[in-house]
Amino acid sequence: MKAISFKSIFSKVILFVKKNPVLTIAFFAAVTTCFFVPIDREYLNYFDYKTLTCLFCVLAVVCALKNVNFFYVLARKIVELFRNARLAILALVYITFIGSMLIANDMALLTFLPLGYFVLHTTQKEKYMAFTFIMQNIAANLGGMLTPFGNPQNLYLYSKFNIPTGEFTLIMLPPFLLSVALITLCCLVFVKAEKLLLPSKKIYLSPRRTGVYLLLFALSILIVFRGIPYWIGLIIIPIAIGILDYKALKAVDYGLLFTFVFFFIFSGNMSRIEAVRELFSSLLEKNTLLVSVTSCQVISNVPSAILLSQFTENYADLLVGVNIGGTGTLIASLASLITFREYNRVKPGRTLRYVAEFSLFNFSFLIILTTFMMFINSI
Repeated sequence: MKAISFKSIFSKVILFVKKNPVLTIAFFAAVTTCFFVPIDREYLNYFDYKTLTCLFCVLAVVCALKNVNFFYVLARKIVELFRNARLAILALVYITFIGSMLIANDMALLTFLPLGYFVLHTTQKEKYMAFTFIMQNIAANLGGMLTPFGNPQNLYLYSKFNIPTGEFTLIMLPPFLLSVALITLCCLVFVKAEKLLLPSKKIYLSPRRTGVYLLLFALSILIVFRGIPYWIGLIIIPIAIGILDYKALKAVDYGLLFTFVFFFIFSGNMSRIEAVRELFSSLLEKNTLLVSVTSCQVISNVPSAILLSQFTENYADLLVGVNIGGTGTLIASLASLITFREYNRVKPGRTLRYVAEFSLFNFSFLIILTTFMMFINSI
């Protein structure tokens, strides 16, 4: 019985690690640094409580809106306006692009990837499945760069450096506009204008709940933009959603929240190690943009933002770097791992081909965007 029990526990642990690779890495990274920097009162100063609160509030409201089919109905109505594969896929990608600006990149993918699968599956255009998922993934990572709450790392850097909203937008506008152009070009070149029809399907949308959730979403946005103290949202939003739809609170991506917690510990400890502080400060002083882009390829963009922000005041290049750095490798962004997981679920057995196509498009975007921003900086 003990052997069976141990085997069962081991299997659950392995399954958890596979589903939450970034969270697992963050945990072990935090624990490892604790051996070098013993736990003390300074640990309490590691955490950006406003960032954690804003992230929780946005995720909770988005889960509630998703449960009443708000995003599905909105996206479906937009897609129904188009009658060929090229325009439909372009619409799906644009919806994900815009969605990431409003509900964060990972939630945009969790919301709109299933719609992409539904459209292509029901219209028998599954040959475009990998391409569509990859473009939606790139759109989610790059679309979210324009707003402080579009990507988790944006929310953190926006709060940590107290970046003015107008300045934030101006910093991110050049790579954002180029991203729009590149994504549009790819969809026009690689997808044919083949006719397609969507089967009719009636979806119920609760007006009362939708209205309340949209008000709560507006409250979340006001908190992000520093219009309301974050502790107010931490009280109102969980209570309201708990009464109307407690399942939405259960559906919040707590793994992402704990990933932030562990990386706060990791980066806080790293900043207290003299040799590490000198190394990163020296590298970032030479080229903050390149260092941040490269770092994302190895440890992902969220931990890169948290870690590197301890060693530089050049938040403009750091902000750009950890956003465009979300393209590239599969682990460059948590959103990419979400897309990879969803594609494996709907198209098992095609992993290698997907990774090859994913890498081709992502590294192409990474090289073009990085070169473009280095040119902008040199002017």
